[in-house]
Amino acid sequence: MALDYGSARTGVAVSDPTGTIARPLCVVERAHSDAGLGKLAELVVDEVVEQVVVGLPLTLRGERGEQARASEEFAARLRKHVDVPVVLFDERFTTDLAQQAPSSDADLDARAAAHLLSGFLAWSNAGSTA
Repeated sequence: MALDYGSARTGVAVSDPTGTIARPLCVVERAHSDAGLGKLAELVVDEVVEQVVVGLPLTLRGERGEQARASEEFAARLRKHVDVPVVLFDERFTTDLAQQAPSSDADLDARAAAHLLSGFLAWSNAGSTA
């Protein structure tokens, strides 16, 4: 499962059981709140998630800004609510890609999470075959 974290709205995407195809799932409002963290914990169980990938919005120079620090703090809180690993992954350009992609019924934040998950899956699959 991938999360495109935002303080107001967090996009959620999941992959198929083989870990090759990502699809937008939903948006969780105020994911950093107790209610939002509870909803994410439910999704982890319901979707039989093995790992949660939280987008890390680095600057174009690869540095951590205010939003990246907020994502790191969110990931730390989420780790206390789920029983699966929570990792951070560079999410630069995922929202741009979601905006440029053909329109679909999925929310922009959830589509951005799907792009994040696709990138993570490609990266992790490349590492396992190298």
